[in-house]
Amino acid sequence: MRKRNFYILSVLSCLVGAPALANWQYPGTYVGDGWYEDDGARFVISGRGGASFGFGSIKNQVGALVNPYFYEPETGVIVAPGYCANKNNCEGYELAGYGDLDKISPSKDFKGYAFAAGASIGWTLPYRPQWRIEAGWDHVAKTDYNASPMFDGDLQLYGGAEDVTVSVQSGAVNSTVTTDIISAMAYYDFFDGLQKPIETFIPYIGVGLGYADSKTVLNLSDPYGDLSVQYDLYPYGELDENKVLNFYKSETTSSNVAGILAVGFSYGIAENMFLDFGVRMIYLPRIKWELSNEDGTRHREYFKAENMIYTNAMLGLRFEF
Repeated sequence: MRKRNFYILSVLSCLVGAPALANWQYPGTYVGDGWYEDDGARFVISGRGGASFGFGSIKNQVGALVNPYFYEPETGVIVAPGYCANKNNCEGYELAGYGDLDKISPSKDFKGYAFAAGASIGWTLPYRPQWRIEAGWDHVAKTDYNASPMFDGDLQLYGGAEDVTVSVQSGAVNSTVTTDIISAMAYYDFFDGLQKPIETFIPYIGVGLGYADSKTVLNLSDPYGDLSVQYDLYPYGELDENKVLNFYKSETTSSNVAGILAVGFSYGIAENMFLDFGVRMIYLPRIKWELSNEDGTRHREYFKAENMIYTNAMLGLRFEF
């Protein structure tokens, strides 16, 4: 019985190993008396992994959120409505004016590192094997964007006794974004002839378009007290016993057309196996973060990242059969 098992394992090992050693390639052309002409066409499959650095410009998208601000006549100190409401409903304070939160800039832009991976299939063109056409998938893992305060800046008040400018801080966010890209790419490998050389560095460039799907998760809090008095935000959270609005965890998906540039080099370690090191720059016009109600049926955009760029540096293996 042991001998039979050993025999079966030996046969299976040969069956698994034989394809890897075989010289897989597209059929060439038989000419004349049967002489074989290789046209250079190959089926291509690859996998890769590495790191991604993403950056983009964060923009305020809260819309019209107008808050009243108050001041204490004796000291001239201006306070946010949440603070004033906890002091006997603003008794002893006077109205300094109204300010729209939409006018305040985000405290920082998007920057973050994450793991990246991808895979592609395609082919090299007959008699022009320098050209590779591939369909690919790239995944950029969860990237954090955290800010406290979320918005920070000077705000011009209106509607008060006199013009007043106050320094305003609002909200705190703990959020993430995960992105998947399906792409069509065209590459050019710099080498001569119909077959890539082995034990040689071969540089390449690539360009393509893709469809990107970005999932964002937003956790918003109100440490500065200005959001908890906004009735427009009440559908997106619950007031606690201290009248602080606790926002629901919100998830949103953004879809984009992605532009992709790639540069890198490959190194042939066998006739049909290549190490591949490359850098991909992926441009996305816009990724949004939204508030949502408890059951996810109502949404309100809160901020967005414009001109988002992922720079993925990845090492992989490419097989050309």
